[in-house]
Amino acid sequence: MMIMRRYALLLLLAFASLQLLCFAADVDEVFYDSFEESFDGRWIVSDKDDYKGVWKHSKSEGHDDYGLLVSEMAKKYAIVKELDEAVNLKEGTTVLQFETRLQSGLECGGAYLKYLRPQDAGWKPNEFDNESPYSIMFGPDKCGATNRVHFILRHKNPKSGEYIEHHLKYPPSVPSDKLTHVFTAILKPDNEVSILVDGEEKKKASFLSAEDFEPPLIPSKTIPDPDDKKPEDWDERAKIPDPDAVKPEDWDEDAHMEIEDEEAVKPEGWLDEEPEEIDDPEATKPEDWDDEEDGEWEAPKIENPKCETAPGCGEWKRPMKRNPAYKGKWSPPLIDNPSYKGIWKPQEIPNPNYFELEKPDFDPIAAIGIEIWTMQDGILFDNILIAKNDKVAESYRETTWKPKFEVEKEKQKAEDEAADSARLADFQRKVFDVLYKVADIPFLSKYKHQILDLIEHAETQPNLTIGVLVSIVVIILTIFFKLIFGGKKQPIVEKKPEVAETSNGEGSSGEKAEEAEKEEAAAAPRRRRRDN
Repeated sequence: MMIMRRYALLLLLAFASLQLLCFAADVDEVFYDSFEESFDGRWIVSDKDDYKGVWKHSKSEGHDDYGLLVSEMAKKYAIVKELDEAVNLKEGTTVLQFETRLQSGLECGGAYLKYLRPQDAGWKPNEFDNESPYSIMFGPDKCGATNRVHFILRHKNPKSGEYIEHHLKYPPSVPSDKLTHVFTAILKPDNEVSILVDGEEKKKASFLSAEDFEPPLIPSKTIPDPDDKKPEDWDERAKIPDPDAVKPEDWDEDAHMEIEDEEAVKPEGWLDEEPEEIDDPEATKPEDWDDEEDGEWEAPKIENPKCETAPGCGEWKRPMKRNPAYKGKWSPPLIDNPSYKGIWKPQEIPNPNYFELEKPDFDPIAAIGIEIWTMQDGILFDNILIAKNDKVAESYRETTWKPKFEVEKEKQKAEDEAADSARLADFQRKVFDVLYKVADIPFLSKYKHQILDLIEHAETQPNLTIGVLVSIVVIILTIFFKLIFGGKKQPIVEKKPEVAETSNGEGSSGEKAEEAEKEEAAAAPRRRRRDN
């Protein structure tokens, strides 16, 4: 009986712990939309005239998983989702995460999200546009030289009351493929932000560091005085012409840069009377040429063939050479300026908008908006999440993103391998065509059957193409060297009389060579024919 009570107590404690964990997970998950249901009635499409792009509730290509789809090219899109309760970014950790898939690629356009301030900042959901005030903008953007995963914080200067956009320096680049990717920004209570792409940290930065944000959240203590003016007598010239310098008497400013080379002599055989171009003797006047309408016909010019063998044609002139007396325009040498005061800068004054900051003064997030302009269609947004615990975001990456990504990656790998195989097959076909032409070269006719055997072997086993190609090259080189060096040695080593004397009637060296060739031919593989 006691054992049963203990067992029941353990079950009760386990159930309570599970409920507590579920409750904690629900608390940590502030907002989540998987788009398994249509966005109609939940997300509000902007009524502004500029935003004509049509949003669609669509499946991700190759999956049963739905998302929010950009359906048309070269359009502006705007859609917004109000949160049930604004998210306070000043307390604890906040995680912003979403998936996007560039199904048609991304050459020029954005795929980022805007996390909007409350509506009392001056905006309405049905009028959502690029002027609607946001706290954070986060996500991919690519066009021209721009290729980055943006993270932009709009922060209010407590002195001036002005909102300034602070851009993360050196953000990660956008993945260039067409697979589903998940982007995560983790805002931590220690003033750090981490940017993750597919769960891998690509960038870590401090909100209070001037090295990480441009412009920095904390402005400089001093600024150039806007009312300070450069004095009229301020001299910024480090060097000036020497006022005491005098032009030398022998300085000739009128001398030419080049003069005729008086030592040059006309080359022998120069054809003075021959023009460089003559009328084409083979040209004839077109039959439909009308002198009254087309003017007097003239034969086209060609280079004078007599000039090809001569040093030159036409009037000979002495070549030009540099004039040693040329000095150009005289100018006095430069000396140090005794009145030089340096480059003028306005004096520094205390910055009236300077403030110190221990933590960023984040505005709350009251809505999530997608406001983009893109030249591509096929951009799919999915699994948009706001959480107060990075473990929640990690769990969603493992359960919603990773399975899709692995399937897409394997499919992409298979497609790439098929494309590589097709390119290899095309390359092999071209190689075989060339090799068959090589086999038909006359000086290789004696070895043609061996080359054809190798080619046909490679055609049946394409993975051996490179090896067979190397083998054929070796054969050709061997034959080439044999023809060159063997041909030169043959007259030296040939000694028919001596062989005849010592053969003892057993046959001449020519007969033995013939027999050797017959044996070699018998040992060689039979030639396969190829119909051309």
